[in-house]
Amino acid sequence: MPRVLVPLAEGCEELEAVTIIDILRRAGIDVVTAGLTPGPVRASRGVTLVPDTLLDHVLAQDFDMIVLPGGKGGAERLAADPRIRDLLVRAADKGDYIAAICAAPRVLAEAGLLEERRATSFPGILDDIEGITLSRDPVVQDGMIVTSRGPGTAMDFALELVRLLLGEAARANVEAPLQR
Repeated sequence: MPRVLVPLAEGCEELEAVTIIDILRRAGIDVVTAGLTPGPVRASRGVTLVPDTLLDHVLAQDFDMIVLPGGKGGAERLAADPRIRDLLVRAADKGDYIAAICAAPRVLAEAGLLEERRATSFPGILDDIEGITLSRDPVVQDGMIVTSRGPGTAMDFALELVRLLLGEAARANVEAPLQR
């Protein structure tokens, strides 16, 4: 069973975080949510999320994918945390999937992972970074990097992550009861 790490930072976009976690878990994927600091995480709209563990407790563990929820405040905190950068670079070096939505593709760009790649994000988030081919598509995959635009694309993004990790049939099995 694939393992996915979803780091949760104060100010993350709760709709994205919960959608990603829920859809991946519906597919039977082992999702580990990890807070940057101890205690619950207050998301961008005031929803309180309770991470499974602390980021420090999973730094040495292996994951098949790291997924970063967006939200401007959450993405800024992720980008400022050297542990996140190290995890992302290590995952890229190993050839694991890395995914980010909304403002979080900026975290990937600042870690040097979007250079010469096609990507998408919330409008304006990547506009000042050179070397990225920006797309307006809801979900963009370039190699082992997957990006998405925002809360409105979170379900398509999460379903695409299921497809990448488990295949088209698993995606269809998760998607069918959602009544899309």
